[in-house]
Amino acid sequence: MINPKLSKIFYGGDYNPEQWEKPVWDEDVRLFKLANIDIATVNVFSWALNQPNEDTYNFEWLDEVIDKLYKNGIYVCLATSTGAHPAWMATRYPDILRVDFEGRKRKFGGRHNSCPNSPTYRKYARLMAQKLAERYKNHPAVLVWHISNEFGGACYCDNCAAAFREWLKNRYGTLDALNAAWYTSFWGHTFYDWDEIVPPNILSEHFAQYRTNFQSISLDYARFNSDSMLACYQLEYDELKKQTPDVPVTTNLMGTYKPLDYFKWAKQMDVVSWDNYPSATTPVSFTAMRHDLMRGLKDGQPFMLMEQTPSQQNWQPYNSLKRPGVMKLWSYQAVARGADTVMFFQLRRSRGACEKYHGAVIEHVGHENTRVFRESADLGAELNRLGDRLLDSRVPAKVGIVFDWDNWWAVENSSGPTVALNYVDEVHKYYQAFYDQNILVDIIGVDTDLTKYDLVIAPVLYMVKPGYAKRLEEFVEQGGTFLTTFFSGIVNETDLVTLGGYPGELRSLLGIWVEEIDALFPDQENRIVLKEKVGDLAGDYSCNLLCDLLHSEGAEVVAEYGEDFYAGMPVVTRHNFGKGQAWYVASSPDAAFLKGLVGQIAADKGIKPLLKTPPGVEAMARTKNGETFLFLMNHNRQPQTVDLGIIQGTDLLADEAVSGSVEIGASGLRIIAYPNTNT
Repeated sequence: MINPKLSKIFYGGDYNPEQWEKPVWDEDVRLFKLANIDIATVNVFSWALNQPNEDTYNFEWLDEVIDKLYKNGIYVCLATSTGAHPAWMATRYPDILRVDFEGRKRKFGGRHNSCPNSPTYRKYARLMAQKLAERYKNHPAVLVWHISNEFGGACYCDNCAAAFREWLKNRYGTLDALNAAWYTSFWGHTFYDWDEIVPPNILSEHFAQYRTNFQSISLDYARFNSDSMLACYQLEYDELKKQTPDVPVTTNLMGTYKPLDYFKWAKQMDVVSWDNYPSATTPVSFTAMRHDLMRGLKDGQPFMLMEQTPSQQNWQPYNSLKRPGVMKLWSYQAVARGADTVMFFQLRRSRGACEKYHGAVIEHVGHENTRVFRESADLGAELNRLGDRLLDSRVPAKVGIVFDWDNWWAVENSSGPTVALNYVDEVHKYYQAFYDQNILVDIIGVDTDLTKYDLVIAPVLYMVKPGYAKRLEEFVEQGGTFLTTFFSGIVNETDLVTLGGYPGELRSLLGIWVEEIDALFPDQENRIVLKEKVGDLAGDYSCNLLCDLLHSEGAEVVAEYGEDFYAGMPVVTRHNFGKGQAWYVASSPDAAFLKGLVGQIAADKGIKPLLKTPPGVEAMARTKNGETFLFLMNHNRQPQTVDLGIIQGTDLLADEAVSGSVEIGASGLRIIAYPNTNT
């Protein structure tokens, strides 16, 4: 449980009272209570207010805010305010300002403008966390600490260059080891002194943001940048924990955010939290995948939905309103997939600057007589009625899909074979094939224990880290099923090709050898021609993007290419290995093929869909104390009917017994509780 003080799903969001006169605070509290809000995230961007100069700290305003909230039954998620440094700090200490990818020194402005390796930033951020922890360590309102805000970006300044060299010394020990790992004999890049190494940006190794002459250098800088920001987080974390060891600490992540390795970050977080901002056109399955990724960062532990908008965003090209019911529906989608909080940015809409058109529970009109407020209050009332019923329940998935940031960086820094290869999109294709069939999935890292899964999918496992091939072999030998795809097993952790034939260390497990890789133009396709029926799959299907030209080395050929000079060569293989099987899909198939293939592989492992539902109706489940909570979510704008089969239970929102067929309203949902034995 995130914090036992509040025995229900936390409900609230970001609150910025420093932007308003004090009389507004009293009205805010009145409206918060009407909306059933019980937690407010405060102090997110208040560093300049809290510290007007080097030696002065001003927390009296924050004392008043926290006390007022707590006296009215509202707890706080207390941020450390270090997400945006004050102007005086940038003026007096320019080392705090970042140098961007193009080598330009930033000025004060915006946010996330702090160099993570600036001694000034680290000094004052740590002190701020220390001061806050000392002041509020005994305040009963504080439920969660929130460090900084949405860590991100990168810096290429001289401080970062020096820190990068130290990071490399710790990683490689000697220049000889580094030169070997980076393959610096290419293009005469051999380094003879650590000071010769400079950050890889547009002034050095890069010719575009994700196009580099030396993949190994750029890969290590991505790792270093993520680690540098994590070190800043850790400084504040340590100060908070000294004073408040029992209060959980988090920082808000951003789903599939490329610059930071969230699996590594999650190890240092007491609870994962994240900000969910899909557009109206974002596939619902993609949002679901991000929720599952956030849950997977800490091995299935419930997470915090820290931010979402109750109505509309302000920073997308087209900021449409959430239609009636959608805010509630998307909130419950987060809960269904592991969230134990529902929180918004923001509680009161800002009056000025770039977020004045970002939605809020309290709109500019300033009262409760709005559609958004009514929907927010209704959701808050429902969460009150649910109480602790869903808290700390878990998702019983038997399928794991591997997601790895190092692999992502390496794939998309590659100088070939195609610019069209998008790692996240390929992972999502496989995820969607399970999502569309209501088969539960965990998104897992390469360090995740595989023993609790029956089926593991690793799309585009380009990089095989030390020991991972052996772990996969052990998983399959013991009866697990493993599936990977084209462009897998190519390189090691420093992006050097594993010699001896693709897929490198996976070759024995998969029973294949890949000779060549063909890149198709956007308007080109090949065909997957099945040699045998696989479940309901028969005949041929389209594929595109990349085509591996492979030979079997013991694997059974399930399907062959239908076009080009490699027609008749294997495109889908299955290899018996120990008690299990290893599958290889050598191209990027169409959705119909993927859905049929993974559905049949799952069925062969005894992994069943939760329910068969109409298109656009999502089924998800959490379990706790012998009880299953089935979420049925209708993402259509028309009512839908779902056959529950043998399930008989209680609709927790309608407080009624349900069985047989149930109707779900447009953008509506049902949460049905039933004993685990009732399926």
